[in-house]
Amino acid sequence: MLTTVTLNAAIDKTYFFNSFTLGTVSRTQTMRVNPGGKGLNVARVAGQLGRSVLATGFVGGYNGRFIMDELDRQGIAHDFVQVEGESRLCLNMIDLSNRSSTEVLEPGPEITSDQVEEMKRKIRQLAAKSAIVALSGSVPRGAPTSIYAELIAIAKAEGARVFLDASGDALMAGITAIPEMIKPNEDEVERIIGKKLEREEDLIDSVRELMERGIKRVIVTLGAAGSLAGVDGRLYRIRAPKLDAVNTVGCGDSFVAGMASAVLQGMNVEDSLRLATAAGSANALTEEAGNVRLEDVDALFKQTVIECL
Repeated sequence: MLTTVTLNAAIDKTYFFNSFTLGTVSRTQTMRVNPGGKGLNVARVAGQLGRSVLATGFVGGYNGRFIMDELDRQGIAHDFVQVEGESRLCLNMIDLSNRSSTEVLEPGPEITSDQVEEMKRKIRQLAAKSAIVALSGSVPRGAPTSIYAELIAIAKAEGARVFLDASGDALMAGITAIPEMIKPNEDEVERIIGKKLEREEDLIDSVRELMERGIKRVIVTLGAAGSLAGVDGRLYRIRAPKLDAVNTVGCGDSFVAGMASAVLQGMNVEDSLRLATAAGSANALTEEAGNVRLEDVDALFKQTVIECL
């Protein structure tokens, strides 16, 4: 089983406009709404790929009830810690004339120390039944920056493999607990390593250094250039097919879901990278964040190129 952890769950609303201009009244004819936050996107896509998934995290208020009810409707099992306050809304305005995206993200509820301890107990219980625990997204107000490091240590102690997709201080703290996989961008790698990456060779050396620290899977996203991956001491260049993207929000989460799905299926390294990339790319072809069509994933899997370095 895959357990996904979303400490700052949300309702994601995506609005599509023929033209979106700041400072004016804008009316949309098309809107999509889904339970969101990075971990819930991972859960939904992993479920679409046929994996057994359970979602956990913090939810609160009427928004939290909507998140749980909608997950029920989508057939995604969940076991949340419920808190005071309202789970956040995350709004994404997409201008169809130029494919630009404008996001507005609420902070979400404030978490107490007792609720943090309850989450630790829940992760211990769920990790004992899970092959993989995927921790994704921002840390809510009130939770310590060290929370990902603590949850990683707990999950590993119960025998689960841990994937971490975070940024900033949460990522810096989390990697000290040595998760199995991280997915930073170049700027985040620079912060982790503590130096500017002037050349591609510097980035390659940094991925090797992170693997030497014990992180088995280091995936560095490079935008249109694809990704650079280090897995079990070897390096790979990932070249994704070119797409006419509809909505890129959730592509990284779909990549994590694809990788988790591949690992759970026992795929070899190259096919794991290929499936993860195909899932991330397939998400860009849908209007809703954290959604893929299996026919898109299958087609993109065949078009993704993996090069050994």
